[in-house]
Amino acid sequence: MDKKNALITGNSSGLGLGLSKVLLARGYRIFGCSRRGCDLPGEIVDVHCDLTEFDAIAQKLEQLLQGIETLELVVLNAGILGEIKYISKTSLDELQQIMDINLWPNKIILDWLLQSHIKVDQILLLSSGAAILGNKGWGGYALSKCALNMLGRLYAHEFPATHIASIAPGLIESDMMDYLCTQADSEEYPALQRLQQARRDGAVLSPVQGAERILETLSRLKEFESGSYIDLRQILAPDEYHALIEARNRV
Repeated sequence: MDKKNALITGNSSGLGLGLSKVLLARGYRIFGCSRRGCDLPGEIVDVHCDLTEFDAIAQKLEQLLQGIETLELVVLNAGILGEIKYISKTSLDELQQIMDINLWPNKIILDWLLQSHIKVDQILLLSSGAAILGNKGWGGYALSKCALNMLGRLYAHEFPATHIASIAPGLIESDMMDYLCTQADSEEYPALQRLQQARRDGAVLSPVQGAERILETLSRLKEFESGSYIDLRQILAPDEYHALIEARNRV
């Protein structure tokens, strides 16, 4: 039986690394693209790629996916948080730096996949609840993820044979979570208090657990219209999802 192929960006750490581990264990062949590289054992083909170097992305993809005819799964995972602070105190340069990682490389990759004629079954864009919650302090990150959601909706028209979803995976342990829980000002930005409490309660998933949650929902995501934004808690923990929305309305 032929192995399934998955393309993952930002797979050197965090959720991207977790996805690589879980997919390898499930018999996938992984094609990874990240700045630092990924040296997991198993069937993984990896290229070092700085996604802010826009002109180099197509060449890296050509190198990585040479001879590949099908991709069962593409996960556009690479992203950064930026600093939690007032949007009025966030410069255009800071916002551009976030967009240059969280948004524009994904357009370049989607354009390349379109012209490559590789058959792609499912594309996931890693979004966040920040894209719709609009909590104080989340500025550039929220803007970039909101724009990412619309990018997925627009490209759904141009990938008629591929299901696209922008997904919020829930709370995942990462360097980003460390910053949110230990360095950002939770008194000034109250939405952080919920994240910190969730961590104390053990409700933050490890990268492997987060990856397993995503893979658990792959077939169910296809029940939504292609191009949709989906918080995975809508599917797996609706009570948690509604509590999140209620908490946002109180902040």
